[in-house]
Amino acid sequence: MATGRRMGQRERRTFAVATLGCKVNQFDSQVIREEMRRSGFEEVPFTEEADTYIVNTCTVTGRADCQSRQLIRRAGRLNSKALVIATGCYAEVFPLEASELPGVWAVLGNQAKGEIPSIVSRLEEGEKPLVRVPPLVNAPLEGFSVRGFSGHSRAFLKIQDGCNGSCSYCIVPRARGRSRSLPPEKALEELLRLRASGYWEVVLTGVRLGSYGLDLSPPTSLAEFLHRLEGVEGLPPRIRLSSIEPTDLSGPLVSAIRDSERVCPHLHIPLQSGDDEILSRMNRGYTRKDFMSLVVEIVRSIPSVCVGLDVIGGFPGEDARHFQNTVDLIESLPVAYLHVFPFSSRPGTVASELPQKVGSSEIRERCRILRDVGQKKRAAFYSRFLHQRVRILVEGTKTDGKGLQRGLSRNYIPVWIEPDRRNPSPAGELEVEITGVRGEKVRGERVAAGEPVD
Repeated sequence: MATGRRMGQRERRTFAVATLGCKVNQFDSQVIREEMRRSGFEEVPFTEEADTYIVNTCTVTGRADCQSRQLIRRAGRLNSKALVIATGCYAEVFPLEASELPGVWAVLGNQAKGEIPSIVSRLEEGEKPLVRVPPLVNAPLEGFSVRGFSGHSRAFLKIQDGCNGSCSYCIVPRARGRSRSLPPEKALEELLRLRASGYWEVVLTGVRLGSYGLDLSPPTSLAEFLHRLEGVEGLPPRIRLSSIEPTDLSGPLVSAIRDSERVCPHLHIPLQSGDDEILSRMNRGYTRKDFMSLVVEIVRSIPSVCVGLDVIGGFPGEDARHFQNTVDLIESLPVAYLHVFPFSSRPGTVASELPQKVGSSEIRERCRILRDVGQKKRAAFYSRFLHQRVRILVEGTKTDGKGLQRGLSRNYIPVWIEPDRRNPSPAGELEVEITGVRGEKVRGERVAAGEPVD
């Protein structure tokens, strides 16, 4: 850990933030940014020299730990006199290890993120380096207001944190604590605030989003919250859900998505494995048949829905037969894309102690096969909508190498269109017709005048 005292303060106090991991961490980083600005600090890019560097870390895999350490070390190299603050999940789970990295002045657990501006000020005044990882409380979430997300056309809103699950490969419950939720009234306030800031789409995020509301008094549910949104004026026209566990996808939740004019028909569902034996080793709580029935019913109920899956390649004990069962299941399902993760042994989890580890070269090969399957699924899903009309939200001024502009449909299809030189960043949805699909590249053309749809 860093030693010595910082003497004096510069009139211009600068800070930079780097974020690893999930959308929950991205939301937390935005809260940190806005709190720092309110406290008189000026933000600069993480690649530049700053007085304070804040690294919001991740620990979901061993690779995430390594990336967290690399970013912390990079901060010290950018300015050897800077305060380097490590926070987030790696700092929560391995505070001692983080504190021993060169240049680190403070290690702050997830519960201490809100204290960062005051802690930075204290360190500037000469307080000694510290490690602060308070116990994770089980109280409902507080409403942290954010005004916007720099560089993002969509906003994120964390309405849930923590997880009561016990998947054998996962360390997240240890890093985030038990499930807790933002009360519906506060969540509505934040959605209204984000719409007033100009955001047309907000992604509801959580560590285990499908358990939203169960910890509140009186208890509620994500389905009830989504139904409640339908009768409120002034909300963002598009609400998207982040990842939801298959065991949390109840009939009422699927119906709430189907019946909503606001909630996007897009579900990201962690599968992890398509073999019953491996699912049992993972402690996932469902079977191959359960998962198949769930996805088929979702697509039957919401025909335009985009369903994406998480899948892990090379879990301990996964032999060729188990892996083929996973491939066969995915190929049989009406899904749109895959997020493929090589198994990474996570110290402190049950899976790290399991026998029959799969070799690294075999893990790489299995992940390659799964990614190939995912590419075919994505192309097939996009092709279903050829010559159909969809409504897209243009993502700022993002363009490809040929000058085409990217927009995202409600069901998560990225559509590339010719930009309107008179209005390069339209505020609202555009109706476009999908005119071409080449692999994973989708082309579209504006319908009629191509004016934004309110």
